[in-house]
Amino acid sequence: MDRFIGLSARRIFASLLLLLLALPLRAQQDSLMSILETELTRSMQELKKAATPAYYIDYRVHDAHYASLRATFGSLIHSVTNRNRILMTRVKVGDYKLDNTHPPEPGEMNYSAGYGGFGRTMLPYENNPIAIRYSIWTATQTEYKQALEAYKAVKTASEQPGNKASTVPDFSQEQPASFTEPPAKPLAAIFNESLWQQKVKKYSAPFLQNKDLIDGDVSLNIVTERKYFISSEGTHITQNNTAAYLNITASIRATDGDIVPLHLSYYAAVPDALPADEKILADVERMISTLKKLQNAPLAEPYSGPAILLAQTAGVFFHEIFGHRIEGHRLRNEFDGQTFKAKVGESVLPKTLNVYFDPTVNTVDGKPVNGGFLYDDEGIKSQRVTVVEKGILKNFLMSRTPLENFAHSNGHGRASVGASPVSRQSNLIVEAVKPVSMSDLRKMLIKECNRQGKSYGYLFKDVVGGFTITDRYNPNAFNIFPTEVYRIYTDGRPDELVRGVDLIGTPLAMFAEIQAAANDRDIFIGFCGAESGSVPVSAASPSLFVRRIETQKKPKEHVDSTLLERPGSSNP
Repeated sequence: MDRFIGLSARRIFASLLLLLLALPLRAQQDSLMSILETELTRSMQELKKAATPAYYIDYRVHDAHYASLRATFGSLIHSVTNRNRILMTRVKVGDYKLDNTHPPEPGEMNYSAGYGGFGRTMLPYENNPIAIRYSIWTATQTEYKQALEAYKAVKTASEQPGNKASTVPDFSQEQPASFTEPPAKPLAAIFNESLWQQKVKKYSAPFLQNKDLIDGDVSLNIVTERKYFISSEGTHITQNNTAAYLNITASIRATDGDIVPLHLSYYAAVPDALPADEKILADVERMISTLKKLQNAPLAEPYSGPAILLAQTAGVFFHEIFGHRIEGHRLRNEFDGQTFKAKVGESVLPKTLNVYFDPTVNTVDGKPVNGGFLYDDEGIKSQRVTVVEKGILKNFLMSRTPLENFAHSNGHGRASVGASPVSRQSNLIVEAVKPVSMSDLRKMLIKECNRQGKSYGYLFKDVVGGFTITDRYNPNAFNIFPTEVYRIYTDGRPDELVRGVDLIGTPLAMFAEIQAAANDRDIFIGFCGAESGSVPVSAASPSLFVRRIETQKKPKEHVDSTLLERPGSSNP
């Protein structure tokens, strides 16, 4: 129910005027689907007559309005609003069983690389049917030609002596879907530019307090997006997405000259739902305090032994070493390490853990998450997918690229603008069946340190991200980038902040070392980059006790010392 409290007559008039002005724009946005449908029908009719016909076409349009602000040391240095309307075209040649996207066998050229939906076309903002249809027509012809060349190579390779025909189709057959979401509010209705210019300046101003800070930046990025998807199978999807990301970055020069960074990030669906000023400024003060401690913190040596991964770090840990290895499309590829392909029904994690992915939710434990969507980028309705139940592998994340015994999509075909969808993560959620308290985790850590003859273990409090390698031609490893790491001593000394630590390892060895999970849970919000570009993802996990981890020294980032005192700086 809408409530209007204390709204003056002038504000009522202004609101009505805004609504009336927005109506033609909203009508325009929705007429775009009619134009897409007209050209799709024509293109499909014509390309079916070709000597080697297209059997499938889809169009995906991202109509997005952006705002981007950035302040450093209390001053605004960037303020931009922009709009893009981008078309992605995908044409498939052949049939559902064998088409131009068929993965190569070992030793074959990757003939499908770069084909089938990797092009992007800028569309006009105005819904001029001829202008838009011309852009679609050009893109469709280009995509068909590329798909045709790839399909010829696929056919030639499949007919070579000794090549066995695949029993798994290249593209799944799914039921068409139809959904139209009412247009979202325009950017101007959710974003007060002058207000947020003042806010980002205020959030970055405290970084002026210490002369050893190398940078102190605050950035705000907002998007309101209307997404269109239409396919020759009859799917019509129109849905919205809005997001606001506030990122704070600062770094300090350590005593040895190394540059040590820290990061804060906040996410909400709209700017007004971001934390209050008091909360953000308090977090900034804590950040500055930690940076001062890091300035004189000892540089850690390589280590192998017990550790606690606090919840946010544990979320990144699961995203990197587990999530990428259950994305179904890469398990189809013989170049991939296929870590879990043959392990369905087997134990892959401790029996006290459940793992699922849920793009149908916008909050976890009452906190916003950014990996949700109504329909994926192939027009498939999003689904909650349980991948591990009591430690047993049950499922994979699937797009419309099938896998043995997994014939259909479960709504995880995702892509950024400019890429073709593959199976990707969404909101990763880890549940502990028998959690313990954080104090019990510390006791387990100290006990295991004593057993291994270690004078301390590690506690990984915060992290900025990581990466993993899954192919079989490189070491199947991961690297996570912690920013706040403490030594927990067995003799009762206070925890000691250290710097220069990267968490490394291999997935199967690391999974075997997970011993317990705490009764807490926190959320890491980020973007994941992979084959289909950068997509928003979240990871929610409890804190973990791991019997043995391995670290290496972080690469040093050295900036020459300054010759002059920084203007306006003073040590408190």
